Amino acid sequence: MSKYKLSFGEIIILKPNLAEVIVDNNIEMDLEMVGEYHEFLLSKLEHPFNLLINKVHQYTYTFEAQQHLATLAQIGSMAVVAYSSVTKKCTESLVDVPRPMPWNIKIFSDRRLALDWLTNTQS
Repeated sequence: MSKYKLSFGEIIILKPNLAEVIVDNNIEMDLEMVGEYHEFLLSKLEHPFNLLINKVHQYTYTFEAQQHLATLAQIGSMAVVAYSSVTKKCTESLVDVPRPMPWNIKIFSDRRLALDWLTNTQS
């Protein structure tokens, strides 16, 4: 397991093709941060890879960032851990934003269940 600090938060590589993403509190993710995020994933993970988005903090996205976030063909599945109904609703709204490729995503309230689901989607 390796931890990396980026300008917007932390990425923990759990397996060669699985990373956990924790965005810092009160961040507004912009298009430049999305680019940094994508470059990191492409350079550090085996393709295809899965992502665990652990929403322990509150943060937002610019509209451009919402449109381009996680549009890499190398992303297999994403599991989001949402600890409140507000976070879940915000994530559902983000999923509905039009983008070039649809997401294979599921929202959980428990990190362990999210990891289990991601592991099963890789099998």
